[in-house]
Amino acid sequence: QVQLVESGGGLVQTGGSLRLSCAASGRTLGSYAMGWFRQAPGKKREFVAAIRWGGGNTYYADSVKGRFTISRDNAKNTVHLQMNRLNPEDTAVYYCAAAMAVSTKAEQYDYWGQGTQVTVSS
Repeated sequence: QVQLVESGGGLVQTGGSLRLSCAASGRTLGSYAMGWFRQAPGKKREFVAAIRWGGGNTYYADSVKGRFTISRDNAKNTVHLQMNRLNPEDTAVYYCAAAMAVSTKAEQYDYWGQGTQVTVSS
């Protein structure tokens, strides 16, 4: 059993920043990739960013590239998403997830957190 818990969401003005965290517990995830997804009301869940526990390569959706940064702390089983220059289109529930390999497809992820709300006001 793996549990993922997101934190760090909140309300921010356009142009502001937030830092999300995802703490993993339970079985080890050393061979897994970690991803961030988001889902806005009435929209499908979409890929945001991903990183491997065992490597430094990172992957980003075009919509967030240059504004968001994903990072990891393997010793603490924690991944982070630094979000800068936020705009109202970034408003969504943000989820972290774990997969056997890096993917932009939500259906390929095995474990999910319950999400944290990010709201960007204009």
